Amino acid sequence: MRHVLSAVVQNVPGVLAHISGMLASRGYNIDSLAVGETEDPHLSRMTFVVVGDDAVLEQVRKQLEKIVTVVQVQDISSQDYVERDLMLIKVAVPAGPRRSEVRELVEIFRGRIVDVCPEELMIEISGQERKIEAFIDLMRPYGIKELVRSGRIAMVRGRSRNAHG
Repeated sequence: MRHVLSAVVQNVPGVLAHISGMLASRGYNIDSLAVGETEDPHLSRMTFVVVGDDAVLEQVRKQLEKIVTVVQVQDISSQDYVERDLMLIKVAVPAGPRRSEVRELVEIFRGRIVDVCPEELMIEISGQERKIEAFIDLMRPYGIKELVRSGRIAMVRGRSRNAHG
């Protein structure tokens, strides 16, 4: 099972290396890891995607909570949440009909062309993992020259207005 964990950590040098090293040393495989500053410049949020059963998840959570620089750990995959992945991809498409096809696919996927060269396009796509992977599969026949992904970020949805009356 796939679990999405969110950890708020102190924004200090070495915290990413410390946490990822601890998880690796205990044999936990991180499918995805994204980290960035929060609304408080002294704190960062790390979003992990870990694959394993509930026992694995509980062990990872307990190990994270033992680390001094970790402020809070939350399993957000058990809640209603929004997740996104960001990708930049360079596709080998010289000007012509094939480039027009790629431009149409970019529009359908609500992406953006962020760089144009005579022989290639650089495209930005954000969305859920399956959307990103579907776009990658569609680009393979054109020739993917380079690809980079951010890793998953996620946030629990707000409470419904109806729940408050």
